[in-house]
Formats: sequence, C-alpha cells, structure tokens
Amino acid sequence: MLFFAGQTMANNNPLIFNVDYLKLLKEPVVTFNNINSLPEDSGVSGAKLAISDSNSTGKFINQKFSLNQFEFNDPSDLLKHVKQQFIVGVFVFVISGDSKVFKALDIWAKDKAVLIFNVSDPTDDMRHNLCLSSVLHTIPSYRMKADALAQWLVAKRLSKVLLIAGQNKADKDIAHAFSLAAQRFRLKIIDKKIWDFNTDLRRSTQQEVPLFTQTSRPYDVVFVADGHKDFAEFIPYNTYLPRPVIGSAGLEALAWHRVIEQWGASQLQSRFTRMAARSMNELDFSAYLAVRTLAQAAQQTGSGKPKDLVTHIHSDAFELAAYKGRKLSYRPWNGQLRMPLALVQPNAFVSQSPQAGMLHPNNELDTLGFDAPEMRCH
Repeated sequence: MLFFAGQTMANNNPLIFNVDYLKLLKEPVVTFNNINSLPEDSGVSGAKLAISDSNSTGKFINQKFSLNQFEFNDPSDLLKHVKQQFIVGVFVFVISGDSKVFKALDIWAKDKAVLIFNVSDPTDDMRHNLCLSSVLHTIPSYRMKADALAQWLVAKRLSKVLLIAGQNKADKDIAHAFSLAAQRFRLKIIDKKIWDFNTDLRRSTQQEVPLFTQTSRPYDVVFVADGHKDFAEFIPYNTYLPRPVIGSAGLEALAWHRVIEQWGASQLQSRFTRMAARSMNELDFSAYLAVRTLAQAAQQTGSGKPKDLVTHIHSDAFELAAYKGRKLSYRPWNGQLRMPLALVQPNAFVSQSPQAGMLHPNNELDTLGFDAPEMRCH
C-alpha cells in the first residue's frame, strides 16, 4: 500500500512523495543559428536525477520520491490537470511554462498547501510586478543575470557599454534588465542599437557587424540581448572596436554550465552525464533544484504534511544545498531562489557573482535581482 504525503503511515511503509513534471509545449522559434537549441528532454532529465539522488538518502529515513511527466499544448489543460492531481493527493508541481500559466495557477493556489515551481521562465514581471505568492522560481531571472554581469564589469573597471538588442519580447526584456543593472552599478550605456537584419549573415558577418557596431563614442564592452540566440553568436570578434562581448554570447551569466566543477559539482555533472548521455544545462539544473527543495524540506522537517513542508520552504529556516559553495534559500518577497551565478564562456568558467566586495545589509546574494525595496507588489 502506498501513502501520499500527508497520510498516516502504517506497518512502517515509506512515505511517498509524488512529483508531477508538467511541460507546456510551444511552437519552435525559427532562427538562423540553431546550434544552441536545447535537447527535448531538457528539464525533465534534471528532475529525474533529483529523484534518484533524493531516493538515495530517502531509503535511510523511510521516504520515497517518484516522478510523473506530462506534456500539454493548451495552458487550460495544464491547469485542469493540476487541479485534478491535487484532489488525489499530489501537491508538488515542477512546471516548464510561461507567465500566463503561473498567474492562473497562483490564483487557484492562494489558499492551498501546494508547491508550484517555475523552472523555465526568467521574465522579470513575475518577480517584480505580479508577485505570485504561490510560485517558487528556481530559474534565475533576467535581472539576476544582468546584475551578475554588471558586477563583473565594475570589478574589471569596464564602465562604457554598447547595448545591442533584438526586436522580440525576450530581447527587449533582457535589454531592460541590463538597463536597470547599469543604473544600479553606475555603468554608462553609451549607445543602444536595435538588431533589425532579416537576412542570413553567416556569409557577410565580417562586412556587416563592424559597420553596425561603429559608434561616435568609444566603448569598453558590448552587451548583446538576444533571448533566442538568433544573432548573438555573430557579434564576438566582429565588432568595430575589438572589445569583449557579454550577455547572450561571449561571457554569459548562468545558474549552471558543464564547465562548473567546484563544490562537488563535478560529481553531479558525472551522474547526469551517465544518466542522460549529455551535459546538464540550466533548465535541467532548475528542475533538479525544484525536486531537491522538496526532498531537503522533507529531510529537515521530518514531516510529510504538505502544509508543514510549504511553510518550512518559505521560511528563513530552510536551506538548500546546491553545489554552489553555500546554502540557498527563497526570497520571501517574490519566491526567487537566491543563488550565485556562474560567469562562463563556452568552454571555461571565468568568475562567479556576487563579486567580491559587493555588500548588502542582509544577504549579498540579494545584490542579484530585485531586492525587497524595489518590489511593486499590490
């Protein structure tokens, strides 16, 4: 006989925690450059490894974790599924979706002991304006990544930035996040250029990009805002001035990358590679953190009651070990997981933010992303 979390155990049967991984399918984005497309099993593979790791410990404390995967074409079907599963005892949902999905789920979940994890959507609106009290974000926001890169620029004394942004919503959101980061860390955006090429530049990059990046004032660095990596990879080494490129190409701020090896990360990388036959990416890691949040809360509280676990995870007492060199926690004002971010180039680890010397009255991790005084919650 199986027991869902919250039910009374008998005959020393293990306490069962069922996790649903839900993916909202989207139309693929057509780009000129498809070398950065994610594997189809991104996300769910990270959740599977987290289930395995959690069961390795759980067998010693009479806890067992299981994962079920579902895919949806319609957001309303995903919401209907969550409601039905909650009725039969499932209260943990790891979701790869968009802000509309999470907004609808948050309205439904207001008075319920339920864990809803956003593992894929980095948009700042959910962390800054919507303030979804029932949603926890394990994927870093655009603002967190922008702040991480801005801190590195301050550390390197590179203050004059040329900003290049695409025209779709993700590009605009990334560019806006960096503009806020530049204000926070007193960087100067000397010019902003909009990428409006609609032709394949693979054969004319060396002619077009230098002209496009020529400005009346010199710059120290180029920040590229390209959410779908459609053009970003054409920018490095082709700018009018030979300057470093950061943002969506060159030096990137990520929660996870295959080159991260410190603090036991190499062992996690090895376990994932053996399981999935590829490297772990940021979406995998975000889903891994979501499942591990549940497992560590269950281990720390010794409880299987949904209300106890939800309360503990949202409290200051919760700590998540995540191969980051320190314990992580969730921000009470917007549900974002605090974490250091790795600054990486395609084949090497470069640095980690928060940078040394970045001070905060409570937690230096809150120098990445929206701090409590910046919130616009209503």
